Amino acid sequence: MKRYWLAVIIALSATVFMMYQNGAFAAKPKEPITAEAKTEESKIEASTEGITAQLDKTSLNNGGKITITGKAPEGKPVYIEIWSDEKVRASRFDSELDKETGKRPYIFYITQEMPAYYKLFVPQDFKETLEKEKKEGRKWSVSKVLRDTGAAAVYSAPAKIKIDRYQTSLFASVIGSRGELLSQMDAGENRRRSMQLVKARFRDLPKVFSADVLVEPDGTFKAEINIREGLAPGKYNVVAAVDKDTKAQPLTFTNNISFPTMYLSNAGTSLNIFLPFLLVLGVATFGVLMGAGGGFIINPLLVSLWPLPHTIVAGTVMPTVLFSQGSGIFNYSKIKFIHWKLGVTIGLAMVLGGFIGPKLTELITLDQYKFVFGIILIILAALMFWQTTPGYLDKNKKEQAILKEFQKRAKESAEKKKSS
Repeated sequence: MKRYWLAVIIALSATVFMMYQNGAFAAKPKEPITAEAKTEESKIEASTEGITAQLDKTSLNNGGKITITGKAPEGKPVYIEIWSDEKVRASRFDSELDKETGKRPYIFYITQEMPAYYKLFVPQDFKETLEKEKKEGRKWSVSKVLRDTGAAAVYSAPAKIKIDRYQTSLFASVIGSRGELLSQMDAGENRRRSMQLVKARFRDLPKVFSADVLVEPDGTFKAEINIREGLAPGKYNVVAAVDKDTKAQPLTFTNNISFPTMYLSNAGTSLNIFLPFLLVLGVATFGVLMGAGGGFIINPLLVSLWPLPHTIVAGTVMPTVLFSQGSGIFNYSKIKFIHWKLGVTIGLAMVLGGFIGPKLTELITLDQYKFVFGIILIILAALMFWQTTPGYLDKNKKEQAILKEFQKRAKESAEKKKSS
């Protein structure tokens, strides 16, 4: 009997050993994942997020229309956030009276990371809400629109930008300083200030919000987005979301521009360079005729005709005036119309003003810039008109004599050139 059980044990051991050698107990290799399986897997992953989205095209040529479609949970609103990879500067000077302390903070907020394009599209049901806020004019608020439309939870791209703040003053600006750099804000305060900078950068409500998302009862949605001409080139990011936790996979498209359209990186906008060239050609001719560079005419025209920040316009016009002034100085000196002692004296004052002016420019808003510029132009226009009246000319016959003397010298100079 013992021999019998011993034989059975030996036989079973040999069988197990043979099966082990043949790989019967080895782990089965995984079957290769087919393309169809991968697709199904990605669909499952996308569906766990609760919302899917797709674009009808991936590139535009200096703007155009792009359609976003997708599927979200039934009965949920859908918001679409679009922003450009290109970054620009945005700033805001907070000098408004604090109701709690009764003091003015005089804090200057600035970022170099504001998206050159940013817009949040909300469901069409909120059209009346946006129209109501639009009627507030300059008093419209980004935070209020986000709250009233329920889009606060999906506002994300600008909230992440780095914002510096300075405790400033008028004296700091005069000596060429922004003031004392303050400590970084916490995430909540940074988010709130980013909303103010969004308004300071884009100014108008329709440039930041639009009710273009059509959401059906079954959760399918569609939005036809118009990307206007003159925006930044490069990659644009698109995120469709229901709330901060339910977002579709990010999508992208590119906006392409080509000559003669040129992108102004510090202004965050594109324009056809031939148009301002022709405009400034006419202005410079007229400006030099009056003994000026033409900047006082170019500035308001550039700000009004193109979406350019007033700070960029003021800075850009400075070197352009240098060219017209240089050629004007050369020609006026040839006909002896320049009094150098007087010119150098008042030029020193312009050096000081040129140092102070740029710092003050970044502390004022576009509306304040236009108002001050408009007042100055009105005063200059009134003064020059008064100097053309018969009464003024009769009382200032000496000016007429001086003018005739200059004309005589110019004629003599021209005759000498011909004879030589």
